[in-house]
Amino acid sequence: MADFSLLMAGFSDVFTLYNMLFILCGVVLGQIVGAIPGLSIIMALAIAVPLTYGLDTLAAISFLISVNKGGTVGGAVPSILLNVPGTPESAATAMDGYPMAKKGKPMKAMKYALYHSVLGDLSSDIVLILLAAPLAVVALKMGPIEITALMILAFTVISGLVGDSLIKGLIAASMGFLLATVGLDPGMATPRFTFGLLELYDGVPLTAVSIGSLAMSGVLLGLLNLRKPDKEQHSAVSIKGGSREDNTVTFAEFWANRYVALRAFIIGTIIGAIPGLGSTTAGFLSYSVNKQAAKDPEAFGTGDPRGIAASETANSAVVGANLIPLLTLGIPGNIAAALLVSAFIIHGIQPGPLLFEEQGRLIYGMFGAMLVANFCNLGVGQFCMRFWAMVVSAPGTIIYPAAMLLCFAGAYVITGATFGIFVMVSAALFGYVMRTFGYSIVAFIVAFLLTPQLENSVLKARLITDDNPWELLNHPVALVLIAISVASMIYLGPRKKKPLDAEMPTPTGQ
Repeated sequence: MADFSLLMAGFSDVFTLYNMLFILCGVVLGQIVGAIPGLSIIMALAIAVPLTYGLDTLAAISFLISVNKGGTVGGAVPSILLNVPGTPESAATAMDGYPMAKKGKPMKAMKYALYHSVLGDLSSDIVLILLAAPLAVVALKMGPIEITALMILAFTVISGLVGDSLIKGLIAASMGFLLATVGLDPGMATPRFTFGLLELYDGVPLTAVSIGSLAMSGVLLGLLNLRKPDKEQHSAVSIKGGSREDNTVTFAEFWANRYVALRAFIIGTIIGAIPGLGSTTAGFLSYSVNKQAAKDPEAFGTGDPRGIAASETANSAVVGANLIPLLTLGIPGNIAAALLVSAFIIHGIQPGPLLFEEQGRLIYGMFGAMLVANFCNLGVGQFCMRFWAMVVSAPGTIIYPAAMLLCFAGAYVITGATFGIFVMVSAALFGYVMRTFGYSIVAFIVAFLLTPQLENSVLKARLITDDNPWELLNHPVALVLIAISVASMIYLGPRKKKPLDAEMPTPTGQ
């Protein structure tokens, strides 16, 4: 059980002017980025991580979480007004949001999206708060052998789910694993792949790699797309005029979708707790399930509010749930959670189940910040909807150069030298090639992030077993996890499907 005084101390830390301002700024920034087609929340998070270097730990984590939450809400705006998803997870929202806007109800559609997004996010946060601490206690019972088997399973599942194929996913993960071995060997303390560069003795900077492969590579694609002739000029749907009924959502209308929202929340929470699936999967799966469950499925796609509720509730429910594997096992649920890990590391904190024992006040403060951010999301979204409708028309010729400048500044700040910029540019070119040939950047980043912990677990496991593989028979949990890994490879290997690399959109020119 959590120490109640510790819980209250953590929650009270959030309610300071300093932290509240960073939560509000994060929500506003996230909604702006989400409302601009071609940018992504991952870009914003990758750039924002080094900006938190000089902040208090709680303020930094709160700011990044708020950016992520705000982006989920903001992404629905261009989906509804332009039929162009601002973020990948809002793609399913466009199926009914845009038709509703074309019927002359754009404000009503955006309010449906806002209310159900906040509902899904708030509900999943409550699940996280209730489950994270008990699951962390269970995770502490696992030894190095079980942790090693669990990470092998995580690599397998993430590699298979987020790319074009399991083979490409494993290749991407292998490249992340190889890059993470640069630096000092944890067992022998001898340099590996440093090529005589002192800057590499501590390994390749995580934040510079993240900014380059996630944000800068997307900016490069966006700049290249700007050179292509526009195939279609989109114009925002007018939000002026209309009756009060067309611009508001009553409680009765909101309550009418309660069963749709409940199904969507369950789907989003489960998918968020499984590493690798992501918000886009949750949105489309929830839309499909609710459409099949409806008595009149033909109404979906014609501007039905149930379609908006199904998509927005599910994709927002992922935001809180994807922190469950991070806080209980130290394994990020998606790339946004992986970037949150880099913020923890910057501030000298190692994610995992020991967080509740060593940094309990910080974690409960983070929980409080998540709840506050949801209400900020509601207030900012309600107040600024008309402004976000204007933001969607921002030209790419302004957006991408500004994002590039922030990438260079962030890479320099985090390393304090031009070496960070060199790493960032190299990672950007590498990320561009990976995007071009369909290799998963998510699998690459997650593997790069988890490899040090995996390597330490393997070293400890070898000491425990004295390099005798038959000792695994005395660890049934590890055997079960390895068996699931093998089954995952068999199941995910031959599949043919559209990639679920949801967090890695390809920016489009505007």
